[in-house]
Amino acid sequence: MPKTISREIPLAEITLRRYEKPSKVSERELVRKLCLSIGLLQPGDSRDIIVDILHVLIKAKKQKKELSSDEIEKEVIEARKKQKLALHGIASSNIRRQLKRLRDLFIVEKVKNNYRINEFDELGNIFNEKISKFYISSIVDRVKDYFEAFK
Repeated sequence: MPKTISREIPLAEITLRRYEKPSKVSERELVRKLCLSIGLLQPGDSRDIIVDILHVLIKAKKQKKELSSDEIEKEVIEARKKQKLALHGIASSNIRRQLKRLRDLFIVEKVKNNYRINEFDELGNIFNEKISKFYISSIVDRVKDYFEAFK
């Protein structure tokens, strides 16, 4: 009888990629590179709805505006049509799933039934305070525990 190996489920994970420094590209392309850099998007992935969701929320942040998932969906559809991009991944369930991914990384928060960039803060501050100091630090500490277990 073959032995079944239990599936290990990580408590937390993040993928980090290093790209060239940001240059003069469109704001959407800048958001795309950010998503690639933190593992929200895979290189070569054509399913990039998360880019437009984050882009919509970044624009709303400038006006200190919270958006419902329906409003986000509507704005994402408009943005994709304007950019002449395929309307793949725009199902309400997928929009909510992508919002959950952004929430899991502390970039977006849900206030009542609306979403916004965490506390309308600057993305650089969110990275430093929430992702780097808290999230990445806790992951690195646990990896160190495994390395040190071999003493």
